[in-house]
Amino acid sequence: MATRKTSPDDLLGPVTLAVGQEDLLLDRVVQSVVAAARAADADTDVRDLTPDQLQPGSLAELTSPSLFAERKVLVVRNAQDLSADTIKDVKAYLDDPVEDISLVLLHAGGAKGKGLLDAARKAGAREVACPKTTKPAERLTFVRQEFRTLGRSATPEACQALVDSIGSDLRELASAVAQLTSDVDGTIDEAVVGRYYTGRAEASSFNIADRAVEGRTAEALEALRWSLSTGVAPVLVTSALAQGVRAIGKLSSARGGRPADLARELGMPPWKIDRVRQQMRGWTPDGVSLALRAIAEADAGVKGGGDDPEYALEKAVVAVARAARMRRG
Repeated sequence: MATRKTSPDDLLGPVTLAVGQEDLLLDRVVQSVVAAARAADADTDVRDLTPDQLQPGSLAELTSPSLFAERKVLVVRNAQDLSADTIKDVKAYLDDPVEDISLVLLHAGGAKGKGLLDAARKAGAREVACPKTTKPAERLTFVRQEFRTLGRSATPEACQALVDSIGSDLRELASAVAQLTSDVDGTIDEAVVGRYYTGRAEASSFNIADRAVEGRTAEALEALRWSLSTGVAPVLVTSALAQGVRAIGKLSSARGGRPADLARELGMPPWKIDRVRQQMRGWTPDGVSLALRAIAEADAGVKGGGDDPEYALEKAVVAVARAARMRRG
C-alpha cells in the first residue's frame, strides 16, 4: 500500500527523496532531516549508507523494531547505484514504511535507477530538487537566497561581484556569504565584497573591465587601484579590457537573434551574450576603435614600453569608460 503524499514541509515524513547532483544541496537535505529528527528525539540513531553498505536484506534489519523504540534516520547515498535485489527491498519498504524511521534517498536523477525514483514518487515521498548549478544566473540566484536565508541584505552588485570572484563552487559561495554576514554589519555592498575577495587576480581584472565598458569611470579606477595594490599583474588588466571591448564590437556587428544562436556564431556562452547586450548601450563603432587603440597603448606600456605601468592602465580605463558613453554624449 503506497504512503500518502508527504508535505514538502514535513521533514520527518517517512521518505525524503533528494534528486540531483549538487553535493551541497544534497547534504543540506540530509542535515535538515537529521536536525528535525534530533529536535524530536536527541537520541536519534543516524545511519549514513553507501550502496556497497546496503546489501540485500540489510534494510529489513535496519528497520526492524527496536526494544528501545528509538527514532532513526537512514540515509542512502547514490541510490541509483543500488543492486537490483536491494532496490527490490527498498521498493517493498516504500509500500509499508516504519513509524519513527525517516528514510532519505539521494538519487542523481537520470535513467539509471529510474525504477526506484518512480517508486519513491508513487509512494508519496517528499521530494527535494538538488540540481547542479551550471549557469552564472543560477549561482547568482543561489547567492541572493543565501543572504535572504541568513536575514541579511546585499546589493545586486555585491551578489554579482561575489559570484565573479568565487566562481562556480556552491560550497565556497555559501561559505563566503556566511563569512560576510558574520563579519560585516548593515547592507553588504560591492565595496565590502571587494575588500574580502578582490585578491583573486583573474576575477579582479574582469571586474575592472566590466565597470570600464559600462562607463563607470570612478568605480573602474577604484577597482584598478585596489587590484594593483593587492598584486594583480597589469597585463591581466589590459587583457580583460581588450576582451570586454572586443565582445562589444563582435555583438554590435552581429546579426540579431536568440542568445543561443549568437553564442554559436560568436563563440561566447549565452549568459555572456546577455551581459554584453546590457554593456553595449552607449557604444559606437568609433568608440570601440578608440578604446582598442587606448588598450593597445597601455598594453605596450605595461610590457616595458613605458615608465609608469599604473598610469598607463589608468589612462586606458578612462579612455574605455569615455568610449562607452559616446552615443549617450
